[in-house]
Formats: sequence, structure tokens, C-alpha cells
Amino acid sequence: MEAPGPRPAPALGGPGPLGEFLPPPECPVFEPSWEEFADPFAFIHKIRPIAEQTGICKVRPPPDWQPPFACDVDKLHFTPRIQRLNELEAQTRVKLNFLDQIAKYWELQGSTLKIPHVERKILDLFQLNKLVAEEGGFAVVCKDRKWTKIATKMGFAPGKAVGSHIRGHYERILNPYNLFLSGDSLRVDLYVCLLCGSGNDEDRLLLCDGCDDSYHTFCLIPPLHDVPKGDWRCPKCLAQECSKPQEAFGFEQAARDYTLRTFGEMADAFKSDYFNMPVHMVPTELVEKEFWRLVSTIEEDVTVEYGADIASKEFGSGFPVRDGKVKLSPEEEEYLDSGWNLNNMPVMEQSVLAHITADICGMKLPWLYVGMCFSSFCWHIEDHWSYSINYLHWGEPKTWYGVPGYAAEQLETVMKRLAPELFISQPDLLHQLVTIMNPNTLMTHEVPVYRTNQCAGEFVITFPRAYHSGFNQGFNFAEAVNFCTVDWLPLGRQCVEHYRLLHRYCVFSHDEMICKMASKADVLDVVVASTVQKDMAIMIEDEKALRETVRKLGVIDSERMDFELLPDDERQCVKCKTTCFMSAISCSCKPGLLVCLHHVKELCSCPPYKYKLRYRYTLDDLYPMMNALKLRAESYNEWALNVNEALEAKINKKKSLVSFKALIEESEMKKFPDNDLLRHLRLVTQDAEKCASVAQQLLNGKRQTRYRSGGGKSHNQLTVNELRQFVSQLHALPCVLSQTPLLKDLLNRVEDFQQHSQKLLSEEMPSAAELQDLLDVSFEFDVELPQLAEMRVRLEQAHWLEEVQQACLDPSSLTLDDMRRLIDLGVGLAPYSAVEKAMARLQELLTVSEHWDDKARSLLKARPRHSLNSLATVVKEIEEIPAYLPNGAALKDSVQRARDWLQDVEALQAGGRVPVLDTLIELVTRGRSIPVHLNSLPRLESLVAEVHVWKECAAHTFLTENSSYSLLEVLCPRCDIGLLGLKRKQRKLKEPLPSGKKRSPRVESLSDLERALTESRETASAMATLGEARLREMEALQSLRQANEGKLLSPVQDVEMKVCLCQKAPAAPMIQCELCRDAFHTGCVAVPSIAQGPRIWLCPRCRRSEKPPLEKILPLLASLQRIRVRLPEGDALRYMIERTVNWQHRARQLLSSGNLQSVRERAGAGLLCGRWQAAAGQAPETSKLSQPPGPTSFSLPDDWDNRTSYLHSPFSTGRSCIPLHGLSPEVSELLMEAQLLQVSLPEIQELYQTLLAKPSPAQQADRSSPVRPSSEKSDGCRGKRDGVSGLESKLKRRLEREGFSSERWDRVAKMRTPKKKRIKLSRPKDTNSFKLERERSYELVPSADTQSLPSDTSYSGQEDSEDEDAICPAVSCLQPEGDEVDWVQCDGSCNRWFHQVCVGVSPETAEEEDYVCACCAATDAPGRR
Repeated sequence: MEAPGPRPAPALGGPGPLGEFLPPPECPVFEPSWEEFADPFAFIHKIRPIAEQTGICKVRPPPDWQPPFACDVDKLHFTPRIQRLNELEAQTRVKLNFLDQIAKYWELQGSTLKIPHVERKILDLFQLNKLVAEEGGFAVVCKDRKWTKIATKMGFAPGKAVGSHIRGHYERILNPYNLFLSGDSLRVDLYVCLLCGSGNDEDRLLLCDGCDDSYHTFCLIPPLHDVPKGDWRCPKCLAQECSKPQEAFGFEQAARDYTLRTFGEMADAFKSDYFNMPVHMVPTELVEKEFWRLVSTIEEDVTVEYGADIASKEFGSGFPVRDGKVKLSPEEEEYLDSGWNLNNMPVMEQSVLAHITADICGMKLPWLYVGMCFSSFCWHIEDHWSYSINYLHWGEPKTWYGVPGYAAEQLETVMKRLAPELFISQPDLLHQLVTIMNPNTLMTHEVPVYRTNQCAGEFVITFPRAYHSGFNQGFNFAEAVNFCTVDWLPLGRQCVEHYRLLHRYCVFSHDEMICKMASKADVLDVVVASTVQKDMAIMIEDEKALRETVRKLGVIDSERMDFELLPDDERQCVKCKTTCFMSAISCSCKPGLLVCLHHVKELCSCPPYKYKLRYRYTLDDLYPMMNALKLRAESYNEWALNVNEALEAKINKKKSLVSFKALIEESEMKKFPDNDLLRHLRLVTQDAEKCASVAQQLLNGKRQTRYRSGGGKSHNQLTVNELRQFVSQLHALPCVLSQTPLLKDLLNRVEDFQQHSQKLLSEEMPSAAELQDLLDVSFEFDVELPQLAEMRVRLEQAHWLEEVQQACLDPSSLTLDDMRRLIDLGVGLAPYSAVEKAMARLQELLTVSEHWDDKARSLLKARPRHSLNSLATVVKEIEEIPAYLPNGAALKDSVQRARDWLQDVEALQAGGRVPVLDTLIELVTRGRSIPVHLNSLPRLESLVAEVHVWKECAAHTFLTENSSYSLLEVLCPRCDIGLLGLKRKQRKLKEPLPSGKKRSPRVESLSDLERALTESRETASAMATLGEARLREMEALQSLRQANEGKLLSPVQDVEMKVCLCQKAPAAPMIQCELCRDAFHTGCVAVPSIAQGPRIWLCPRCRRSEKPPLEKILPLLASLQRIRVRLPEGDALRYMIERTVNWQHRARQLLSSGNLQSVRERAGAGLLCGRWQAAAGQAPETSKLSQPPGPTSFSLPDDWDNRTSYLHSPFSTGRSCIPLHGLSPEVSELLMEAQLLQVSLPEIQELYQTLLAKPSPAQQADRSSPVRPSSEKSDGCRGKRDGVSGLESKLKRRLEREGFSSERWDRVAKMRTPKKKRIKLSRPKDTNSFKLERERSYELVPSADTQSLPSDTSYSGQEDSEDEDAICPAVSCLQPEGDEVDWVQCDGSCNRWFHQVCVGVSPETAEEEDYVCACCAATDAPGRR
């Protein structure tokens, strides 16, 4: 073998005539499952319809199928074939043969052929010779000047005078050869120089080295210019030499013997050196292109070696065999009997080659192939057109090309047309496996070619009469064998006839194989028996005709002959080389020679009657053999007939699916072969069962709801067209299905649905309900409906449009988010005109809405705030927008709130009443929360601020430092007195009802009182509420005082008595509160020091304020009048001042009456000394705390300390109070109220000084005298009265300066004057003594100079008068009588009281509504209007 040295990787393509190689399409590749792989013949039969269309196919076994390599590597040795690549290709070999002839011609002429170069390229002399011949020869081309045309056809660029160069080369090299071939040069034989008689020019006379004849050089055609230096042949000898037939082309054997190892080393070295890279890195595509470049060029001569057709019988198969030399593991023994073991496949029951007794190497016994890179197998078909199977055990891939069997003659025709010279000398060239042709060339001539790369562990199967060729990519080891299936039998007989025409030897006798199979009819497979019977029938008919022809020719003599006993080469036809078995003709003149009955005339020249017919069987012997086959196949044939009838039945005669299944069961029971018919029956039955199942599913509608569950088309769902085709398929089935009519009805309903849906979808905008109803109908169909997608789209559009329409119906609920959401939903919808219009409207509305909403938001947040009118204008614009704008709504609400606020402010201003503080604060708070510029708001804020400043000033005036009491709590009557909450029966009081309104609810706490004052619309009702609180305060405190006093002075010792803030038992020293009369440990409270002298002391509960003098309080009231705002603290201050003035009046009366002297005497005598005397003695001063002197604690007379009643008490010196039992109820109540007043008054100190001072002797004398001059009585308190009168005058002047009307002052003063008649409200029957005393205490007649604070209704002493002579000013008084007489006061200007029955007012009306008498109604009408 010759191999080039290292060289760079070649360029793809090459200078060959075809340029770059284009790979043919790939052949089918099958990957059987284990179940399919179990039976190789069944699998091959299954894939045959597909694979025989490409001639070859590749089979990949299951991944786990890996047979062990059983060949003895060390003992295997072989001599490979030598392959010169450029001699393999047919057209290249023709060129090489032509060049050999030219070279031989010039060698005999004594010259050496040197192929010229044109344009740096070797001149293709074969193409040049062929083109000149096609144009008419040398003379015609010169005459017509076609050399440039020829140069262009050869691929040279025009315009470079190449034509003249080509002409010169043709004339010098090719033209003499062509003249010689035409016979022109043979004419010199007529002119023998030795016979011309001319002896001249001996130096020009040539002597032939072959025959010794002499010729002048100038006599030769063409003449020679010089005498050749080497051997020279005359034209006669030259013609004889060149006319010798060319030797048949074939591969020569290499001189070297290889083992697998040495061949592999050589092969790998060649490939790696050639491609200059490791063998495993060379791409298969590169090797393929390079191979076809090399076989198509004559410039490069690459030689490789191929270990082909190595007999496995001699060296062992690559597959494991029984009794083999390789030891197998238990897992590997399964490969011994595998059908894919190539040693088993040819002799399996399904292979007809099993009936051939001889071991035909390559057909029944596998051949081994050891390949290297570029080693090839040329175009060929298998012997007898059989199948072949090739398994690549290991190594690099093997590239295959295949042509299907139906194109075999087409390939042969193309190759003969393209390389006729090769077939002239070798008519059976394609059977010699020595010729290859580029697949691209065959494909150009419309021959179908397919390729594949067979990798290690893969099978390649070639089908009958399929031409195939290929080459190896590198070092590998393959094994191949032939096999024949039952379906091959007709082709096998056709192949024998084809061989007869080609005069080609047969490998075995086809007729012999058929007869041998017929002799074993009873054990044959029924399918094989049936097929053999058909082939035998053809054989018998042919043999019968041939024997009849021979008989007619005159051959009479005959003799039986056992042809199978003769070697094949001794029973071949002399003419066609066919192996004879059925019959043959012999002649005695040529013993040992035979001819078949087709070539009787070719035997010899003897007359036919001398011939002898030699036969193996008589016709009578053959018919029983055929009948035996027929009997064997009858049951099968009958079954097959039934199957065919069932499969081909007409519509009205179709059988049921059950009948088809019964036929399959019969075949299984009788073990009929798994042939095409049975497989077809099974396939049809399976299809029918599938159709029945699908039809039933379609009828049942067993599928998920596509639209509602969001699913799409299911995997097995049919389209309507498929359903239509499916129904047609059901009708076309060879059997009848019960579901067919039902499915036809389903199809009709589906088509109706399609019509309705198409009609609905053609509408401009169908309703969502109709679309949904139609979609609901579609749920019944297990069919893919193309309209569903569009219907869903339209349904979404309809839902969206309806939602938009519904949203627009109520603009007040159409928010910006709703519009955005609808637009977002609309964006996801498919384009549609109605949707786009609605989207445009929505988008426009959203844009406008967002603009105005943003504007409204900016207006709401604007600083300074906008006016009401400008905002109202914007609100009017926003109201025109059919949508809900949150900021617009807020702006509208703000405008409305501003209007309401302004209305409330106007109503407050126009009401004529003093506004309440809470109302103002509520208005200010509301006004501040309204984002609108309100002109009145700053004024109201200023007013509220003034009120707060006033409250701070009042709190500073009244409250002590770090006081726990609020201003209101200090100014109002106390509500927290302990015994107030005890349940006791109280007398029903009929008190004056302010302004005819309903009596205020009972006030139990400060919060209730504050709420009542806040809710009172007028000052009069507030005063009445405070008056009620005062009554409860006085009653509760009186009870508390009596209880505490009784507790302290009780003679009975109470062990569990608790006193003081600490609520512990009494313990000296102690101090007593002047107001609540409870006792306190001096260590628990702050007490005045002894140095300060005796003082009135109040406990922390009773000392609530600083008790400023009245002169400090009156400016507060005046400033409040100037502010003109009502607030609970203001009402409480008014009431407190009125109460203070009223107390002053009563105190002055008492001081001026002289009644205090008797009271003082009673208080000083008869004081009780109870259980406190047990603790008599000097009590030490224990308290280091001191109470600062102030308005609450004023100095008392000096002898207060020495009063006998307290000399032996546990109280500290000067720390006890005036005992209650020594005081009249009037004086006790006056003293108690003096301490309740949160004002410092000189009358309080005067009262205590008068009560606690020692009486002088004159006073004692006066006491004994019953008559006291009136002047003395009046002079005694004149100074005080004068002082009070001066204060009242001062108060009156201040109030007049503040604008207090003199009319109202007179009215108040008038109420203080004595009345002739007191009005009786009612007199309860069950009043207790304290209440009577309390009522009497208020019947003190005020003097004419008594002052009262200005208010709508002052506290009056007109309660529960005992006078029954009250006068009703009604025109016609009914003078009602009884226990209770209900009165009503006029709310006009007269304030007079009337019987309710006299003026026609019910008690409910009197409490709920204002009453104005007729007089005031006439007088006040203009003012009210």
C-alpha cells in the first residue's frame, strides 16, 4: 500500500469536475423497542414498506443490547486488497485508460508522452479529444475556428489566446493517434520502400523493431521529421499491438499479511498523517468530501488497503457461536441464540435460505470486513437480489450510499451511458464490485440516492436489488451476511432470469430450493407453504412449456437425473451459466456438457433427435408436491379468503367488529404466521377499535371544560374537519361500528353550531348572553371548534362593552380607577371597532377626568385658599363630567360645607342671641377644615382666641397654684358632696321654667352640669340649671355638716368612726373644717400657725379657690359682656356673682335686723360636752404645717380661744367651729353659703366677728330690754350698708359703661323689691322640716337698695311661697283650685305668670315651647318680624 507523507488538511471540494461534494439525503433510522427487537424478521417485515423506498436503512438496537466481540483477535490474519482511489470511479478510470492508450501509442512511436500544462493547469487530453470529436473532428474545428469555443467549454477564461495553444497540443499529441485509429496510416502498407526500387535516402529509412520492414520517414503518415531514438514500430505492428483487448479491471492483493493489530496501527497512522490531526478528531463530513475529491482526480494517486470478504468460518465470527473459542459469561449467553446474531439470521425458520443445504460463504455464512480510512466497497447488489445485513462491531463509522431497488436499472443505464468504454470490455462490470460513481453524478441524472453513517453497534440493512456502496471513515471491524424472507421468492426467480440474460453464474439453484421446500410441505410455515406453492406453480408452468418446446424440436430421449448430486460447476448451462436442476439437454458428442432448455440450439451442431432430456422430476411428480403445499396452506388460504372478503366487503355487506376479532382469534388458535395479511387485519381491527373508542368519547363528551377551566385544545381532540373525515373514515372502515350513526348526528349538531356561531359572529356586536349560550352548547362537543377562540374573544369584548355601558349608566359610581381598570382590560382585548370606539371614549373621559381631578386636588391644597365663587365655578364644570372624581367630589363637598358654614354663621349673627363658645369653636374647627377662603373665619378665630384669653385670666384670678380643680368646677355649685348620692325621697319642686322650655335633666355631676350649660340655648336656662345645682349643693352640704357634727359630738363612742383625709380614727391634736364640719389630724393637713391667731379654717376639699374679692371679679364679667360669647364658665361666673350679691343682701338684712345677738347668746350657752371630755387636758401643738392666711382664713375675736366648750376638747387651740345646734337654720345656712362662695366679702368677716365677739354690759342690758330704738338698730350697720350701697353703685356704673341697659337693671332690681302677692307654684304635702326651713330662709324680704346682677332671669326668692293669694293676670282667670296648680311664665317682655288652664296651655306645651302672652305678642310683633 502506498501512503503519502504528512501534509496539511486538504481544502474541501477540489478540482474535480463536480466541485464540492453535496451529501445525499439521509436514509431512515429505526430504533426498535425490546418487544419489536425480539423478532428480527417481523421487525424487518414491518419496516419494509418504508425502508425499501430508500434501498437501505439503519437500525439502532436497544441501548442494552451489546453482544461481546467473540473473534480471536490474535489469530485473525488476512491479506487485504489494494485500492487506488482514482481507479475506482468509473469516469476517472475511463480517462486513465485513454491516457494509457495515448502513452502506449507514443511509446511504440519511440517517444515519451508528456502531458502539457495550459494556464498552470494540466490539460485534460480525454476531454479535449472528446470535445473535438463532438464538434466534427480536427479538420472541421480548424475550418470553423472553434478552438476558442472548445477552450471555453474546458473551463479556460476567454480572451487569452488559449485556443491556439490547445490546437497546437491537439495537433501534436492527439491528431496522430486519431489518424492511426481511423486507419489512414495503414495505407503505407501499399508502399513498401524495399519494393519501390529506390535506394535513395538511406539515412531516412527506418527499420521496424517488430517485423524488420523498412520505411522512409517521409513516407509515413504523418511523416517523421527525425529518426526516433528508441524502438520504433511500423504502422502494421502498431495496429496489432493497440488492438489487443484490455485486461479486466480488478483489485490486486497486497503483498503483506496483516493481523488486526498491525492493520489497525497502519490504518491509524495513515489517517492521522493524511489529515494531520488525531484520528478521532477528523469530522466525518471532511473525510467524505475528501474521499470523493480523491476518486475524481487523476493528479493525485492515493492507495489504501481493505480487508474485505474474510470468511468467518475460517477465523471465527465477531458474534458468539456455540462451541466457540471465547468463553462467555451467563449474561452473554443470550446472544448465542439472538435472531440478530448474523450466524443465526440466515438459517432461521423465517429465512428461506435455511432450506439450502450448502454453506454458501457470504450468504449463509457471515463475511468479515476490516476497513481503514478511504477503503471502499463499490456499487453492487447482493447475489440473487437477496437482503443483506451489516453490523459494525467496533471502530470508526462506515459511510453508506443506497439506491432503492426500483431504480436499479436506472442506475445501470446512467453508468453505462457515462462510462460506456468500461462496459464494452466488462458487460457485468457492476457485479465485480470494482466500480464506483459519485452519488452527486447519479443524482444529477435523477437517480435517487440516500446515505447514512453506520456507527459501532448499529445495523445497516439493504433490501432486494438495492444498489449500495460506501467507504470507511477509519479503522473498523464489520460483519455481514445475506438472508431471504418469504416475500423475496418472486424476486429471486426474477433474478435468475436476469442472470440468464447476463450469462452470470448463480450462487445456488432457485428451483432446487423450491422443490426442497415443497418436499417438506407438512412442516412448513403456512405462509411459506402458500408462497412456495405460488412460486412452484409458476415454475411448473414454465417447465411444462419449455419441455413442450423441446419435444417439438425433436428431442425424444429423456432420462431422470439427480442434479443436486453434481457439483454446481458441472451442471451449468454452457451458454447462460445457469445452474440446472429441473431439466437440461445433453449430447453424446460432448459428454459432460449441458445446456438449459432455453439454449438447446447452443449445445452442438448435432440434430435434436440425438439430444437427451435430463430431468429431475416428471410433471406428474411435481403436481402432488404442489398439492401438498396447497393442502398445507388451505386452512390458511380459506382464512385469508375470509379476511380478504371481510376487508374488501361493500357497504351493505360489511361485517361487524366482533367478526374481525373472531378472525384474529382464529389465526392465533391455528398459529397462522404473522404475515402482511394478519398484520393488516390486526391494524384494521385496531383502527376500528380506536375509532369506536374515540367515537364513544366524542359521544360521551368526556373531556374537561375548555372555556370554563381555562384549558385549550386537548391532545386527542378532533377539529370539525377531522370529525367530518372521521365520520367518513367510519363509513370507510371494512367493519360496521354501532357508534357511526350517532357520530353522524353529532357531526350534524356541530355543523349547526358552526352555522349559528358564524351568523352570530357576523353581527356588529352580539350580546354576551347569546355568546355564552352558544359557548355552553359547545361544551357538549368533544371537538375542536375554530370559532370558539373568536367567540371567546368576542365574549370578552361583549362583557367589556357591557361593563363599560353599565359603568357609564351611573356616572356617580364611575371612578377613575374603574376607568383605568376598564382601559387596562380593553387593552388586552383583540382589536375591534366597537371596542376601539369605546376605548377612545373612555380614554378621552379619563383624560378629562384626570385633568379636572388634578385641578380639584390642586385647588384643595392651594395656599392661600381660593374663594367660594371660583371653586363653585370649578365644581359646576366638574359636575358636567359623567364620572365620579374623588377630588372633585371633595371639592364639591368643600364648597357645600363652606356654604353651610356661611349659612350657620349668618344664622348665628341674625339670631339675636349671644353665641355659645362651643358653637363658635365648632364653627372655627369646621371652617379650618374647609379648604375654602372664608371671610368670617378670621373674625371667629379672633373671637374664640379672646374667649380663651378670658378663661386664662379667670383661671389665674380664681385658681390656686397647682390647683386640681378646673375653673368651671370652682365657679359652679359643688356636685361632689358625699351625701348627695344617697337615695332618699325628695320633694317634687315646681320651679320656674325658663322661657317656657322643658325642665333640664337632673344634674348629678360636674360633667352633667357642664353638658347642661353647654346645651342651654339662653342664659336664663343656664341660670335655672345652676340654681337647681345650688339647691342640691346646699341640701347635700347641710346633711353632711349635720352628720359630721353629730358624729363628733355624739356621747356614744363609735369604735369604727373614721375621720380626716386618711380615714382613720380620731387622735389629738385635730382641727375642724368650718364648712363640712369634718375633723382632720393636724399632721395630715396644713393648719394655720398659732402666731396667726384664731382663724376660720377650711379643709382641702372645701378650699377650692383663691376667693378673690368682688372688685377683681367684676372686670371679668364686664370683659365677657364685651366679648359677647356664652360659655359655661361665663354663665357660672354670672350666677356666682348673682349668688354673691344675693347673699350680701341677706347678710346685710341679718346684720341690720339685730337677730344675731340672740343667736350669739344661744351659741355660747348650753354647749355639749360629750365623750370628747375624756380627752380633756392641754393638747400639744403637733402640727408643724401652717395654712397661709388668705381670704378663706380671716382673724376672729381674741377670746375665741377661751370659750369654755372647747377647753377640754381634743381639738387644738382655736381649731374648733361654731356648733350647729346653737344656730338657727337661717343663720346656719347663711354661714354655710358664705364659705361656699368663691369670693371674699367683708360681710362674711362681719358675720363671724358679730357671732363670736364677747357681749359688752350695755349689750347685755339691751338684751333685757325688749324694745330697741329703731334709729339705734339702723345705725348699728349703717356703715356696712353704706359700704355695700357704694359697691352696688360702683357695680351699676360699671355695667352701664359696658352697655348694660337700665331697663334690665331696673327689672332685676324690681325682682328684689317686696311683692304684695307671692306666686304659688305648688305646695307638696310631704315636705320635711329642713326643706321648709330652707324655703323660709329664702323668703327674707330684700330691702329697696338691694342690687342684683344683670341676667335674663335672676335667682329669685319666689319659691314655694306659703301665700295662697297669687294673682293670675289673665283677662278671664278661672281661679283653679287643688293640690297642684300649674303655671306658665310669659317669654315676652312682661315675664308675668299665668295659670296654664287660663291661657289654654297644656303642661307638655309649657315645657317644650315658648309662651308669649297676648299683650307681648301685640307689642313685640314688629321687633320679632
